[in-house]
Amino acid sequence: MEYPKLFSPMNIGSVQIKNRLVMTAMCVGLARHDGAVSDALAAYYEERAAGGTGLIITECSRVNETDAVAYPSMLSMSHDRYIEPLRKAVERVHAHGTRMFVQLYHPGRQNVVIFPTVWQFNERMARVFPSYWDLYFKVAGKFDASAIDDPKTAKRMKKYMKPLLAPSAVPCGLADNPIRNQKTVPMTISQIKTLIGQFRAAAGRAKKAGADGVELHAAHGYLIQQFLSSYTNRREDEYGGSLENRMRLLKEIIEGVREECGSDFPISVRLSVEEFYDMIGYPGQGILLDEGVAMAKMLESFGVDVLNVSSGSYDTAQTSCEPISFPPGWRKYLAKAVKEQVKIPVIAANLIRTPEQAEEQLTEGTQDFIAMGRSYLSDPEWAKKAMEGRSEDINRCICCLRCMEAFQENIMNGRPVECAVNPRACRESIYSHTSPRDGRQRPVVIVGAGPAGLTAARELAARDFKVTVLERGSAPGGQLILAKAPPLKEKIGWLIEYLTHQAIRQGADIQYNINADREIIDSFHPYAVFLATGGEAAAPRIPGSESDAVMTVTPILTGERKYSGREIAVVGSGMTGLETAELLVDQGNTVTIIEMADKIAPGAYPVNSSDVIERLKKGRVRFLPGRKLERIGSGMLYLTRKDGVSEEIRTDVTVLAIGVRSNNALEKDCDGHFPRLYPIGDAVKPGRISNATGSAFLLARGLQ
Repeated sequence: MEYPKLFSPMNIGSVQIKNRLVMTAMCVGLARHDGAVSDALAAYYEERAAGGTGLIITECSRVNETDAVAYPSMLSMSHDRYIEPLRKAVERVHAHGTRMFVQLYHPGRQNVVIFPTVWQFNERMARVFPSYWDLYFKVAGKFDASAIDDPKTAKRMKKYMKPLLAPSAVPCGLADNPIRNQKTVPMTISQIKTLIGQFRAAAGRAKKAGADGVELHAAHGYLIQQFLSSYTNRREDEYGGSLENRMRLLKEIIEGVREECGSDFPISVRLSVEEFYDMIGYPGQGILLDEGVAMAKMLESFGVDVLNVSSGSYDTAQTSCEPISFPPGWRKYLAKAVKEQVKIPVIAANLIRTPEQAEEQLTEGTQDFIAMGRSYLSDPEWAKKAMEGRSEDINRCICCLRCMEAFQENIMNGRPVECAVNPRACRESIYSHTSPRDGRQRPVVIVGAGPAGLTAARELAARDFKVTVLERGSAPGGQLILAKAPPLKEKIGWLIEYLTHQAIRQGADIQYNINADREIIDSFHPYAVFLATGGEAAAPRIPGSESDAVMTVTPILTGERKYSGREIAVVGSGMTGLETAELLVDQGNTVTIIEMADKIAPGAYPVNSSDVIERLKKGRVRFLPGRKLERIGSGMLYLTRKDGVSEEIRTDVTVLAIGVRSNNALEKDCDGHFPRLYPIGDAVKPGRISNATGSAFLLARGLQ
């Protein structure tokens, strides 16, 4: 299929972009610890350029080293020393006909006070002691993010740490915002003027490095947006109050960049045109769409060359980096509202996952450029595959948010972002795009066609091993079949389709309905054996659990057991428990969720868990955290609270969602018989999709 609009050129200001595909800014943790572009980050950008993207916008780059530092390994444009490393990356991107803009930003209140407080000390120490960062991450990696909610920790931070700068003293902390308990103070006029100069100087450095333009980050709740929003801007001077006053900072930054870089150097503004506070229970707050459109029209009058339309902030993060339940294109109406009112081009990310969707939105006039972020993590060749009419080969992002979760985890340990469906993401300088064809048709048997088994099959077949996959079920997917069963989880099926297609495309033979044992495996005379036998829902021995009315989540998710109009207790509130509960609610049951921990969904990524929890609340699910299940009686559950008080809960059916255990019986039987025996995925240790695909990728690439 051809996509004439998608692959037609268009100008942004004086710069022609070869197609309508834009890779938006994403922080990936690949910059050098001092803020310079590293070889790893340059390789990451170059691979996306080689993959056919028209425009790449760098991750956010701080404009100073005092109060704009949000974490180590983020880009900086605060000093001339950053020009030359950026130039090398720009040259590598330009070699593929791709343009590159540098995004400039300041976090404002969306930061943790420790970073701006200790950054200059860290930087000085690192210059004197080359191994300093290794020690820093070793210590920082032990930090428990939940400590930010400890009153003593919060008190110490406010006393000893440098406060965060914002337009007004309105700290973060609504909904699932991870930034809480941070002292926030209003900027002085002098500080505002200094900041304007810093943005101007940073843009000048980007131009000197050969970048094709800059983007000013006025979205997702960062400092410029904080000035734009009436929720965060309570000032009574010339930078607050009316819309014109709230726009003043951004206007003066634009004027400064124009003076520094000239009229032929494009300026993009990434703008949240709707903050969606109504989604978290605060209707009427902040930027609403009508005002967002008014801002867009004012920006056009200020002379910007392109608008990158977005939405949300850390308070409403699910609206800018959506969890799995959101449908593709759900917020395209935001971009359309802007495009109908301005003449300059409009870029927008609208949860776009296929070339067909992209072409449709361009054709219907929703936007001028297709912006994607996570889609380029999952598949750096998205553009090339679309251009060649190979949409079935695109590895679509499934919105699992592992990238966002990993980012938050890894800023404290120095590792880059991870992608659940693409283990190579952010590791391009370590693992090549293609493997050597060194398998020489040596036979490899893989037991299990789940995400680990299919990933290993794809990689090994691509290396020219003769791969046979033995799957006991009648279809591929393994645990992913259960994972896609709850409501709004159909995107999981995309990964099953992709991995299966790629394994077969590379030459793997997948055989179904085979319950492999040592003898069957031996009949293939394998050079190596990979055991991707997965895991199964744990069924701990609880008094009364032998009842027919007690089961794990498996028969519920497979559809073997269906109930309607029943009182059902789900024991365990991890994501599997929450999603199983949602399926039961959809089937017409009354559900109670019981959790031993003090809060629901312990250990789950909050954006994912709250997305489901809000729907469960609408389904009148009862939540009982801080309860231990002691025994199961006839129609009753007997619980003990943390304070020792006993409770009895009536139930018709009890569903145990309290973990997964590895299926490793085959490993024990095969151990010592096959010299190259590699258990992978849940067969080693139950985990998430990223654990399964990552372990399989590494072992398959490393097989000698």
